[in-house]
Amino acid sequence: MAIEIERKFLLKNDGWRSLIKTSVAMRQGYLNDEPRCSVRVRTSAKRAWLNIKSVTVGTQRQEFEYEIPLSDGNQLLNTLSRKPLIEKTRHLVEIGRHVWEIDEFGGDNQGLIVAEIELNHTDEPFEKPPWLGQEVTMDSRYYNTQLSKLPYKSW
Repeated sequence: MAIEIERKFLLKNDGWRSLIKTSVAMRQGYLNDEPRCSVRVRTSAKRAWLNIKSVTVGTQRQEFEYEIPLSDGNQLLNTLSRKPLIEKTRHLVEIGRHVWEIDEFGGDNQGLIVAEIELNHTDEPFEKPPWLGQEVTMDSRYYNTQLSKLPYKSW
């Protein structure tokens, strides 16, 4: 079984922008409305993935991810995914021995920026950079599956 251990934070300021190593634009959509798991399709410019994740609030969830043909991913997003799609640019920032994924949302979630860090175990220590704000790991509103149902612009 694949386990994802992740924590989510809001940001205090733009101090992270000068540390960006790479950025990639993404679109993603959800194919189901099951209360126990989400089935997601995500695409970037050249790749696509199918992702199945347990719907659990907190730091630890089951996650399975498989690369699929980009044409299949685009067709699933355009024809079968719940709307609105999640549009975001993912920026990667290295701090210490960890990589932060900073998602800057567009579309119906414009204005929302969330930083995520994946850990190897739930109590793993990590460096908290000065631009890191309030932790929102336990607030399901910030989960992409929820943002596709109740976008940030509606809050």
